[in-house]
Amino acid sequence: MNATFVHVYVKEEFIDQFIEATLENHRASVREPGNLRFDVLQDDQNPARFVLYEAYESEEAAAAHKQTDHYKKWRDTVADWMDKPREGIKHRIVAPKDKSAW
Repeated sequence: MNATFVHVYVKEEFIDQFIEATLENHRASVREPGNLRFDVLQDDQNPARFVLYEAYESEEAAAAHKQTDHYKKWRDTVADWMDKPREGIKHRIVAPKDKSAW
C-alpha cells in the first residue's frame, strides 16, 4: 500500500473554483478500485495551499487513477489556476496494514 501527499498552491482568485473541481475529482476517486483514501485538505494559515492525501492498495491502482477521465479532467481544468507546479511526495504505508482499518 502506498500514499501520496500532493502539495498544491493555487492562485488566490481561483481558490473557490479549485475546490469545486477538486471535490468533483475526489467524489469519483474514492469510488476507484484500490482506493483507500482521497482527502482534500486546505491550509488554515494559507487558504491558497492545499494537500491532497491519496492512498491506494498498490502502485498499479495509483497509476490507474492517473488514467481515469475524472483525473485528466481535473488536471487539465486546474492547471492554469496553480501558482506553481504541484508536487507529489510518495510514501509507503507502514500502518494500518489491514485494509479493513481504512
